[in-house]
Amino acid sequence: MTATSHHSQDPVTGRDSPAPPRGQGPRLYVGGATLAAHATVDLPAPQAHYLRSVLRRGPGDTVVLFNGQDGEWRATIDRLAKSGGRVLCGDRLRPQATEAGPWLLFAPLKRGPVDLLAEKATELGVTRLQPVLTRFTTSPRVNTERLRVLAVEAAEQCRRLTVPDVAAPMALAHLAEGWPSDRHLLVLAERGTATPAARAFAELAGAPAALLVGPEGGLTDSELDALRHLPFVTPVRLGPRVLRAETAAIAGLTLCQALSGDLH
Repeated sequence: MTATSHHSQDPVTGRDSPAPPRGQGPRLYVGGATLAAHATVDLPAPQAHYLRSVLRRGPGDTVVLFNGQDGEWRATIDRLAKSGGRVLCGDRLRPQATEAGPWLLFAPLKRGPVDLLAEKATELGVTRLQPVLTRFTTSPRVNTERLRVLAVEAAEQCRRLTVPDVAAPMALAHLAEGWPSDRHLLVLAERGTATPAARAFAELAGAPAALLVGPEGGLTDSELDALRHLPFVTPVRLGPRVLRAETAAIAGLTLCQALSGDLH
């Protein structure tokens, strides 16, 4: 299901501002705040600016809050100023639900593609974004704070109740260190023996999953060989065409969610 809305953009932050659903206000992520009936929530200056200067909201208007722990709540704006704001919680709209989505491991990309990846992965229900440094990684420096901001904005707009974790970059060689025993990793492999991705995801039957997408140019033969020896890894392919990294990630996540996740 898709939603169509008119967008404006904050000239300061570049943040998209979709029209909220009829009868509701804009959604805001307030991580760290406690949400409960009659609770008071303080908003930082950027959120107050967004509501006041971009969306033209003021005292008495409705907003929707979530924090990843207490569900989704309707709230009323009490005060907005340059230094911050305050809203008052009313009734709970949705209880908190468990979101057991896949993890996405990816070689960092240039800014445009990696921004797209963070946004679409969040919309598709990913619960962890893990940058992985490989032999052919073209952008070894990763702005995890920017990825976190993009994930928050995507979660606000797609009505998720949680925001994915954004992990610090790690070297591919250290992947096995601390890997959870119950989570299977599907590695997109352009060369060598690989299982069709649709079959691999279907066989997971809802078990915890992760997807690894290499850089433009793919993983090296030695990297693929090392991964194949890990007991929790299955090399997979997405078809006969060579896809750009961000396209492969989005296609793979869609397959995962359709065949073994919350789209099933």
